[in-house]
Amino acid sequence: MIISARILSRPFRALGLLAAAGLLLAACSTSDTSSTTAAPDPGTGHLHGLGVDPAENTVYAAGHLGVFRITDGTAHRVAGRYQDTMGFTVTGPSTFLASGHPSPTDAQARSPHLGLIRSTDAGRTWQTLSADGKADFHALQQAGGILYGYDSQSEQVWASSDAGRSWDKRAGLALLDLAAHPADPQQVWAATGQGLQRSADGARTFTTVPGAPALIAVDSPEAGLLTGVTADGHVLAHHPGGDWSEQGRLPGGAEPAVFTAITAAWLLAADTTDTVYESTDAGRTWTVLHRPASTTEHS
Repeated sequence: MIISARILSRPFRALGLLAAAGLLLAACSTSDTSSTTAAPDPGTGHLHGLGVDPAENTVYAAGHLGVFRITDGTAHRVAGRYQDTMGFTVTGPSTFLASGHPSPTDAQARSPHLGLIRSTDAGRTWQTLSADGKADFHALQQAGGILYGYDSQSEQVWASSDAGRSWDKRAGLALLDLAAHPADPQQVWAATGQGLQRSADGARTFTTVPGAPALIAVDSPEAGLLTGVTADGHVLAHHPGGDWSEQGRLPGGAEPAVFTAITAAWLLAADTTDTVYESTDAGRTWTVLHRPASTTEHS
């Protein structure tokens, strides 16, 4: 099950990064009679999503300044695109869903909100599926035949049973992240930063989960397992009938910005410096996949 989670960020930071990207892109196209100096690539921008493409078993990262393949310690910009990717998830081989805002250089953009967009070629091209100009999904979660999205504009959970072509608007609540049971998609969890909320009716209503930690991200990579991360980087897991147990902690007291459970053991995370980490032992130990100081290359 490929599942991606992301944590909401502040809109003004996105606008600042987009403005910076626009200036850098403009500089790239400016030349004089003596020489042409290309401006450096602005990098990922603040990261919002991580996932693995099962077609090539490669990690992808989505941020304010595009979608990137993470290989050999480098973030490779996909197809030269700079769209502000706020919501992101991998749903199958080379198949991504996303939301956010157009590139600052997109003269054809009709709205500041992309709605739901889909790529079937690993982010090289995108097509609009629905909610163009209406929704800005900051969380996207596929579970069985239901796709859930959290729209930051209405602060509501939306649900789709036709792969995102149409939506039913459900509960309104302030949340940071969504997870859904992979075998029973009527079970949905919402991380709020204060505790955990649970729905047993497909996100129509939510109730507080007693004794749950103050998670800022939550995921359900397999039936019966919840895993999540706290604001100070502690990774916790919960099995039915058991207590929450600490699995490990992000390195160096890193403050998490993104958390994704690909499987129970294979975890991905990014911190507020946009460093990307990987764990293959359920969060006990972590390795760095990418630091933002590394050169960003085009692919």
